[in-house]
Amino acid sequence: MTVAEIVGAFPRLSVLVVGDICLDHWCTYDPAEAEPSRETGIPRLAVTSSISTPGAAGTVANNLVTLGAREVAVMGVVGDDGHGYELMRELSHRQIGTGLICRTPLIRTFTYTKIINGRNGEEDRPRIDFINTSPLPPSIEQELVGRVNNHAKHFDVVIISDQAETNTGGVVTPLLREALSQVARTQPGRVFWADSRRRLEHFRHITLKPNEDEVRGAFERAALSSFSELRAHTRAPALIVTSGGTGAKVTTADGEWHVPTRPVAQPVDICGAGDSFNAGGALTLAITGDPLQAAYVGNLVASITIMQKGTGSATPQQVIAAAQEVPGPVC
Repeated sequence: MTVAEIVGAFPRLSVLVVGDICLDHWCTYDPAEAEPSRETGIPRLAVTSSISTPGAAGTVANNLVTLGAREVAVMGVVGDDGHGYELMRELSHRQIGTGLICRTPLIRTFTYTKIINGRNGEEDRPRIDFINTSPLPPSIEQELVGRVNNHAKHFDVVIISDQAETNTGGVVTPLLREALSQVARTQPGRVFWADSRRRLEHFRHITLKPNEDEVRGAFERAALSSFSELRAHTRAPALIVTSGGTGAKVTTADGEWHVPTRPVAQPVDICGAGDSFNAGGALTLAITGDPLQAAYVGNLVASITIMQKGTGSATPQQVIAAAQEVPGPVC
């Protein structure tokens, strides 16, 4: 299939994104207004404007919508707080389904607050993150497991976004991961795709898309030494390892292949590149059944989003145009 044929088929697909949904809160400050606090004497960061966007699993979902998927929904946990209100509003504005999200006052909404210098547009101050370090409440965990069992099988594609870097507090708990793996095992006709920062080796029967650093961490934790060993250990249909500007390495039971990417000399912002790759790659895998084509289109999508400030997205037209610059793998 050509890239035009692949992206032209995206509107057939329904997609569920499961995992850590966060709010990206972009705050622009004016250095000229950094007068000392009257109470403490510490200079303030004077925020003059702010923008909120869905982050983590929300970034994946936003990319899926822009790429033209027929239906996009997210499943995760959002706090009953102001950040949660903003996140739900931004998801709804983007036509991302929120009916499978658990709202609870028992946790705070996972939020990345990014501080941008208004004079130069650079993120030059420490980020302020609102994270959860306590285990997910059992009642919420059981609710999520039930929703996975009841709803995941009704979507063409399920993407798992295991974003949390804390040992506890993330949405993709061992119990939820086991439920997802079980549904994936019993639904071979559907695409299950996972991106995990710190728990890659624990997934089973799911296509895995880590970057090189995440693979090295999995090797150390599971005492493995090669892509083929990790793929066999996790029983993944495919292991797709991204390597930034050099492309991606695809490993299946049949062998290993390198899939080049579209060269980008000076990326504007690589934030969210992996999430955009996930969106394009998982949709392509559902259409073609070919992990090489999935890596190729995922690379194209990421090469477009890294030329945008913040967590960008790519349209089908942009993907088709980008494909003219780098040849794709043979189906």
